[in-house]
Amino acid sequence: KAVSLVNRVVLVVDDDPDICWALEHVLWGLGAQCIRALDGQTALQAARTNRLTLALLDAKLPDIDGLELARNIRIAYPNVLVLVVSGYFYKDDPAIQTALEEGLIQGFIEKPFSHAEVIETVKNALSSQEAASRAV
Repeated sequence: KAVSLVNRVVLVVDDDPDICWALEHVLWGLGAQCIRALDGQTALQAARTNRLTLALLDAKLPDIDGLELARNIRIAYPNVLVLVVSGYFYKDDPAIQTALEEGLIQGFIEKPFSHAEVIETVKNALSSQEAASRAV
């Protein structure tokens, strides 16, 4: 089934504007409204002032670790799906595996990424959330 982010707000956090642009480009194709943050403080501010569906976080930000930021967002807004995007970590990295098992993050995208990878990871996160909300 086609994944749609129409009328959904997605936060894209990376200290590299080009990476933000690339992610936003893919997400716009899914109908998302994107908000960009280049650091953790701006990201938390955006999470406070918008009803986010999804947040794509870089693992290494100038002011905060991406997993720490994920924890802050999830504690304050448990319904926000968090995906980590990183060229620093790998999928089988223990920190990433633990974060996935704990439900801290709902997916991981390795840099450099393809459009298909981003869409696939977003789709999986959304469909697992839908399955969980139906199960309740």
